[in-house]
Amino acid sequence: MEERKKVTPMYILFLQVFSISIIWLLFISVNFWIINLISLSRYLQDAQNATLVISIVILPLFGLLAGILTYVFVGLRKGRNPN
Repeated sequence: MEERKKVTPMYILFLQVFSISIIWLLFISVNFWIINLISLSRYLQDAQNATLVISIVILPLFGLLAGILTYVFVGLRKGRNPN
C-alpha cells in the first residue's frame, strides 16, 4: 500500500497567500493597462469607445474577483488556532 504524504499547514498558507498576491497583481496590472490604452487613444485622437467599454466591464470584474478571494482567505484564517 502506498503511504500518502501529509500536507503541511504552511504549504496551504503559502498557496493561499500566493493566489491572493497573483490576483491583486493581475488587478493592478490590468488597471495600468487600461489607463495606458485610454491615454494612447487620446494621444492618437482615436475613438475611445472600445477602451472605455472594456474598462467599464473588466475593472469591476477583476476587482470583484480579487475582493471575493481575499474575503474567503480572511474568513478561512479568522479564528484559526495558530498551532
